[in-house]
Amino acid sequence: MNKNILRPTSLRSQSVSHRSLATCGAAAALGITTMIAATPAFAQDAEPEEVELETLRIEDDTADVNPYTQKGAPYKARISADPRRVKPLAETPATITVITESQIEEAGTTDLKEILSQQPGVTIGTGENGNAFGDRYIIRGEEARSDVFVDGLRDPGMTTRESFAVDQIEITKGPSATFAGRGATGGAVNAITKQASTDYNFSRVDLGIGTDNLYRGTIDTNWLLSDNAAIRANLLYSNQDVPGRDPANRERWGAAISGTLQVSDAVRFSLDYYHLTANDKPDLGSYVTASTADGYGEPFDDIPAFTQDGDFLKSDVDTVTGRIFIEPFDGFKIVNSTRYGESSNGYVTTGARGGVDGATIALSDHQGWQEVRYFVNQFNAISSFDTGSLAHTLIVGSEYSDHKVTNGVYSITNSGATNCTVSGRGGTRPGYCITDADGNLIVEPDAIRSLLGREITRDGSDSVWQVSALSFYAMDTVDITPWLSINGGVRLDATDFSLATRGEDYRQNETLWNGHAGISIKPVDEMMLYASWGTAKNINGGESDLGSNCGYGGFCVDPVNPAVSGRPESSTSFEAGLKWDLFDDRFLLTAAVFQTTKSDIFELGSDDYSIEGAINTGKTRVKGIELGVVGNITDRLSGQIGVVIMDAEVLESIDPDNVGLTLSNFADTQATAQIRYQATEQFAFGATATYKSAMYAGQPDSAASFNETAGRYSYRVPSYAVVDAFAQYKFNEHFSGRINVQNVGDADYYTAAYRSGAFLYKGDERRATVTLTGRF
Repeated sequence: MNKNILRPTSLRSQSVSHRSLATCGAAAALGITTMIAATPAFAQDAEPEEVELETLRIEDDTADVNPYTQKGAPYKARISADPRRVKPLAETPATITVITESQIEEAGTTDLKEILSQQPGVTIGTGENGNAFGDRYIIRGEEARSDVFVDGLRDPGMTTRESFAVDQIEITKGPSATFAGRGATGGAVNAITKQASTDYNFSRVDLGIGTDNLYRGTIDTNWLLSDNAAIRANLLYSNQDVPGRDPANRERWGAAISGTLQVSDAVRFSLDYYHLTANDKPDLGSYVTASTADGYGEPFDDIPAFTQDGDFLKSDVDTVTGRIFIEPFDGFKIVNSTRYGESSNGYVTTGARGGVDGATIALSDHQGWQEVRYFVNQFNAISSFDTGSLAHTLIVGSEYSDHKVTNGVYSITNSGATNCTVSGRGGTRPGYCITDADGNLIVEPDAIRSLLGREITRDGSDSVWQVSALSFYAMDTVDITPWLSINGGVRLDATDFSLATRGEDYRQNETLWNGHAGISIKPVDEMMLYASWGTAKNINGGESDLGSNCGYGGFCVDPVNPAVSGRPESSTSFEAGLKWDLFDDRFLLTAAVFQTTKSDIFELGSDDYSIEGAINTGKTRVKGIELGVVGNITDRLSGQIGVVIMDAEVLESIDPDNVGLTLSNFADTQATAQIRYQATEQFAFGATATYKSAMYAGQPDSAASFNETAGRYSYRVPSYAVVDAFAQYKFNEHFSGRINVQNVGDADYYTAAYRSGAFLYKGDERRATVTLTGRF
C-alpha cells in the first residue's frame, strides 16, 4: 500500500508508540512537537505547533519502511531505538554506526555475522576448542561475543543470528557499560526488531533464487485487529550451499510474531515471540602456514572442501518478550521490558592443519554443545523537566537478569582408515590427510567427505555456568543553553557468579561501578562538537562457553592461592568528535578520535591454560580515528562510507615478550562504502566495497602470537578487499525485483584465523541472487 491516510490519534498515544507514527515516515511533516513526542529527545528547545492530524496525507511511502530512518534518506538513521538515547543520533555524543533495513536488503546480506563483518571497527573471531562456534564479534579490538542485544535486552549464547525480522542494527563503539552492563569494553551490538503497527494493514513477500542452490523466502505481514490492536508476523525459510565449498551448506527457518494493544491514551502493551533454527554443514575454509624468517606463511588457497558427512552446526533460539509503555502525562514515561529465552548450540566441525611436514594437509575435530536459559527484566523511567533555565532529560532504571549456560561435549569415533602421521601435544599419532608431502591430493575429492567415517554421540555436561545480576542506573542529559549540553550517568551491577565443572566448583560476588560523562557544543545549529568519557568492567569467567579455560575468557584461578579470583577487568575510554547534519538533515558527517585502555586483564601462563601466581597481569591500549558520512549525497546518490585507522598495543603482560605487540584478530585499517544511485524513478543500482588490513591470530583480548625466531607474527590473515553489487527495478507500486552479486571479483579472502593457524575462515566465493518483492 503506497498512499495512506493516518487516522487521528492523540499526541500522547504517539509518544507511547513512536514506532507506529514513524512507520509511515510522517515525523518530519508533523513539526517539532510531534518529533518530541515520537522520540526520547524531550529536552529540545522549540515552540510547540498546532497539528492537524486528521488532514495529514502520506505520499509515496511503503508501509513496511524502517521507522527510525530520516524521511527521504533510507540509509540515514535519525534516532536510536533505545529510549535511553534521548537525543537524535546527530546530537548523541558517541560513535554509533547504524545499518538500516534498506542497507541490509540492498547489500544482500542476511546473517548478522555477515553484516557486521562489513563494518569498520568490527572484525570476526573464530570458534576454537576453548570457544564455542557461532557468531563472535570483536569491536575496536575487544571481544564482544557476549555484548549482543536485541531491542535493548542482552541476547546471550553462541548462536547464529539472522536479519529477517530486523529494522536496523546499532553498533555502539567504545565502553558502553552504563547502558549495557558488565562487559561491553569495545562496544555493543543492538538489533532492533520489527514491531506490530496500528496504522494500517500491509503485507510484503520476498522470494529469492540464486547460484549454489540458494532459495530464500520471507513474509512480513501486519493485521489490524481493531483500532487499538494489531499483530505482525515475519516468516523465513532459506537454504543455500556455501559457494564453491560443496557439501557445506546453510539452512534457516524462523518466525517472529509481534502484537500490540493500545489500552488507553497512556498505556500500551506489546508481546513478541521469536524463533530461529539455523542448521549448517559448516566449512572452516583453509589453514595458514607458520611464518618463517623468509616471510609470512600463506593460506592454502586451493584446498578442496573437507567438510565431513557427519559435520553440523545447529542453533535453536526461542524468546518471548513483553513490554508495557506508560505515559501518564507529557514529559514522563515508563518502559518496562521482560524477556525469557532459551537457546541451544551444538557442533561437530572439521578443521585443516599441517601434518608432520608443512605441506601435508591433515584433518582435525572440533566439537561441543551448550544450552542457554535466561530471564531479564528492565525498568526505565524517563522524565523531562526544567530546573530554572536548565532543561533535563533524566533516566532512572533497574535491571535484573539470570543467565544459565550448560556446556558439554560429543564423543567422536572416527572409523575411517588413517593414511598419515600428524603431530600434536601428545606427540605424533596416526591421522587423516588429504595431501601428501608435496601437496598432491591423495584422496579423491568425492571421497574426502567420508574420509573420517564419523560416529557421533552426545555426552553429558562438563560445566554449568550461571550469573545473576541486579543493576541500577541513572543518567541525565542537561541542555544548559541551546548550544551547550552535558550528560552523565552511573551504573551499579551486583553480580552473583557460579561455575560447576567436573573437577571444581567456583563462586564469586562482584559489585561493578561504571559511568560515563560528556559535553557537547553546537557552534552552529547543525554542527556538534563533543568530548566523552566512559568505563566498562567484566567479571572473572565472564564468557559462558569457556568453563575454567583462563585466557579465553573462562574462569581464572590463582594456583598459588586458589581462593583468590582477582579483580574485574576494567577499561576506560576517551573520545572527541564532530557530527554535522547537512542538506535538511539528510546527510550526516562524523569524525572521532578515541583511545581505550583496558587494565587488569586475565592472562595465560606458560602452559597456555593456567596462570602462575598472578591473575590481573595484562594491560592493552587501542587508539584511532574514525570518519564517516551517511545519507543523501545528491538527490539521486546516497550511501554510507566509514573509515577507521587504529593502533593496538600490549602495554603490560605476564610475558615481557608480549609488550609492544598488537592484539589478535585486529585490523589496523578498515573501510566500508555502500553506495546507491537512483538512475530513474524505477531503476536503482549500487555497490558495497569492504577493505580490512592484515590481522594476526592469537588468544582473544591478548597479544597476537609472535615467532621470535622468525622475527614476525606467527599466523597472518592477509588483507582483503571485496566488492558486492546490486541493481533493482520497480515494476509498479506493488512489484519490484533486485539482483545481487556478492564478491563480484570472486576473490579468495579470509576473515579470521585460529591461534595456531589450524583453520582459517574463508569468505564466500562469488554468488548471484535474484529477488522478487511484492507489497500489498
